[in-house]
Amino acid sequence: MNSKFFDLKKEKQDRMINASLKIFALQGYRHASTDDIVKEAAISKGLLFHYFGSKLGVYTFIYDYSVRYMNLELKSSVDSEESDMFLLIKQTEAARMHAMRGYPYMQQFLNRSMSEDVSEALLAIEAKRNVLVDTYETICRQMDFSSLPAGTDGEKLRKMLDFTIKGLMTERFQDASFQPEMLYEEICCYLDMVRQLVYR
Repeated sequence: MNSKFFDLKKEKQDRMINASLKIFALQGYRHASTDDIVKEAAISKGLLFHYFGSKLGVYTFIYDYSVRYMNLELKSSVDSEESDMFLLIKQTEAARMHAMRGYPYMQQFLNRSMSEDVSEALLAIEAKRNVLVDTYETICRQMDFSSLPAGTDGEKLRKMLDFTIKGLMTERFQDASFQPEMLYEEICCYLDMVRQLVYR
């Protein structure tokens, strides 16, 4: 991590982080520009390059920061003894929403990074790519599908819920109505509805 950067005031750190998350989330690595980042952060280009050196330096830092931050949220919010799929998904989403209170585009950025196709960006984050994947896989392994009704494919049901949640998040960002608490409530409504349908 960039120790010099953390000497800045927290407000300026967050402004630079949030600007970078937004630009990379919306445009991807290939099309994101440092001009857009500094404009969004209301800082000079010289300041950005002083701390990160290049666009790749910004991307690498932002990815590392996001993975560490989200991983911490997940590990502190998800009960390692829980086995109910619906409760585990709610706990996972609560962790994500908590992270997005301070960093609204963090999850969108992490989602986008999973489909990144620029080799220099992929190589720069290669060592960290599996950190969050491993955490999510650990959470998935906790899920006990044995209580689901006969003939219900637990893994397909989990994937369907995951697609629904990603779709809701994308929709809220597109219509500029994203608020973590409201999105979490909406996600919980969908989870509760599906649960009732599954166990009726």
